[in-house]
Amino acid sequence: MSESKQNGICIGVRSFITAILVIFVLMVITYALTLIIPSGEYGRITDADGNTVIDTETGFSYVEGGIPFWKWLLSPILVLGAPGNGSLIAVIAFLLVIGGIFNSLDRCGLIKYMLNKLTAGFSRVRYRLLAVIILFFMALGSLVGSFEECVPLVPIVVALAIKLGWDALVGLSMSMLAVGCGFAAGICNPFTVGVAQQLAGLPMFSGIPLRLLSFVLIYLLLLGFTALYAKMIQKPISDNAVSEEFVSDRRLDRGTACFCIILGIGILAVLSSGFIPFLQDLTMIIVAVMFLSAGIAASLLSGMSLKELVKSSLSGVISILPAVLMILMASSIRYTMEEARILDTVLHAAVGVADSMPRWVVIIFIYLIVLAMNFFIPSGSAKAFMLIPLIVPMAQLFGISAQLCIVAFAFGDGFSNVLYPTNPALLISLGLANVSYSQWFKWSWKFQLLNLLLTSLILLAGLALSL
Repeated sequence: MSESKQNGICIGVRSFITAILVIFVLMVITYALTLIIPSGEYGRITDADGNTVIDTETGFSYVEGGIPFWKWLLSPILVLGAPGNGSLIAVIAFLLVIGGIFNSLDRCGLIKYMLNKLTAGFSRVRYRLLAVIILFFMALGSLVGSFEECVPLVPIVVALAIKLGWDALVGLSMSMLAVGCGFAAGICNPFTVGVAQQLAGLPMFSGIPLRLLSFVLIYLLLLGFTALYAKMIQKPISDNAVSEEFVSDRRLDRGTACFCIILGIGILAVLSSGFIPFLQDLTMIIVAVMFLSAGIAASLLSGMSLKELVKSSLSGVISILPAVLMILMASSIRYTMEEARILDTVLHAAVGVADSMPRWVVIIFIYLIVLAMNFFIPSGSAKAFMLIPLIVPMAQLFGISAQLCIVAFAFGDGFSNVLYPTNPALLISLGLANVSYSQWFKWSWKFQLLNLLLTSLILLAGLALSL
């Protein structure tokens, strides 16, 4: 990958075509399932907080359903008008902001300058930097539930990894994979653990010790996996070459300082959302506004004219449009299943299977149920409202604590966010890194398998210790 593509934001042609083909095949398979699986639904009620949850007393019943072919064909467009898809529109707007601002930062030379400065400062301790960056992103995911909000940082980390003698896969592991792992560990994740515990009647963020232990073990696994691969493909960095390449520039130093300060304020605001509840629904807006402000101010301070800023931003928005198509197609899979009313049928069948299982298998099965449902419903909060009223009572019938069930839910929701091609943030990140989905899958499946084994052992240990 050339340096111009490393620094700016540009969806790679190969990665785009691969992702589109994979998603289209999944769309076809989903439509075929609507012709085979009978339609059904659970009764739903509104809880005391105004949230719609499954009514376990009413239970499940078969209903008339199905989706016309024309509606499936237009589902990537119709999904924009579906109820509850305001977050989808927000993600798309968020992505366009990223595309426009990054292109401006690249055109004014600030991205290249920041990367050269970081390389010059950390080339001798690059593996320490790798460990710190992974910890930082895991903490963002685990403490405040950041995921999509971290996408603007992915191209910077990918470009930094390449500058430090590694490749784009190491950069993605340090950023997107790390934030997904942190999100799953969920020490104080308000969007999965917080919502799920409230629905289960548990004190919010209770049971931290097991999730904290999980965070540490998962961090060590990810760090070891990434560092081992990085050492296999690393290229030597010449200290002389680094020092000769980097020349300090006062104007770009001002732009860099401005960008870091404003974006840092945004990150602090996101971190504070863990303690200020009303900020939790505004994190994406906060990051978008702060990133937009940081990019505009830094570009102007770095010597770019207002006219050049507008022109380069529009060019960046256009270059990122292919990612919008990927997002809409991926989101249409859930839309198709909901319109055909087969999503509840699949869930009902899965819950029914658990009745004949031994106790130790049930907790792993709950983990797998959430993993499967996350393919169709990437939103952690939406899945919590759908699954927790079913899986917590089922687990308790087998003598499994609600607290351990929440951990299984968090595991099932988080890790697959960085594996499934139906997750918009993953598709965007791969496109920005110019890595195809097939490349990512071939590289990351080994970690996912190791992580599945580790987290399954954590759940079984928690069951044995009656946590």
